[in-house]
Amino acid sequence: MTRHHPDSVSLMEYAAGNLSEPHALCIKLHLDKCPLCRSRVDTLNSLGAVMMEQQPKVSMSNDMFDSILSKIDDETAITDEPEIAPAPRVNPLQKLLGENLASLPWKRQLGDVSVLDITDRFPGQKEQVVLQKLAAGGKAPAHTHRGEETTIVLQGAFADQKGVFNQWDFVVLTDKDEHKPVAVGCEDCITLSVLSAPVKLTGTFTRMLNPFIR
Repeated sequence: MTRHHPDSVSLMEYAAGNLSEPHALCIKLHLDKCPLCRSRVDTLNSLGAVMMEQQPKVSMSNDMFDSILSKIDDETAITDEPEIAPAPRVNPLQKLLGENLASLPWKRQLGDVSVLDITDRFPGQKEQVVLQKLAAGGKAPAHTHRGEETTIVLQGAFADQKGVFNQWDFVVLTDKDEHKPVAVGCEDCITLSVLSAPVKLTGTFTRMLNPFIR
């Protein structure tokens, strides 16, 4: 079961079609495996349809909007009930890449980390879009972020000071977050990340490499 989810505002922006293509891809990959968030998006879509029908008669204050988002979260609270497997769907990432994750042309970056920059698959987008592979049991260099990083776990799991992130978990990090991910389990951890700015290495020795990081 996925434990880390997009927040209500992100799901609202996704439902409204306001996200960039890379960010929308991250949420879509999560939605395909998370019935909780699919239910929340369905609720938002229904709310949007009602609001469109009633315009311009209905105006929504900030307090009312926050109340609706809170209600959506309450009504779709996480339970320990077994998830119902979704119907088979075409994986949008595999469709984009045209091959499976194992056969991609990974490039070794630092230590246990390999990367594949796929920004060119999203022409016209400002963010950097990158696949990252952390070898099983390996550690990524300690780092923070110069901007915002949105990440979804595609395979395996990693742990940091915020907890354990398993397959299809979703996480957003900012310049206030510093972490050193460790791959847990017996397989490589592969993630898809969208970065508004390059990361900033904070380790004693690795920080000297910051000028060379895109």
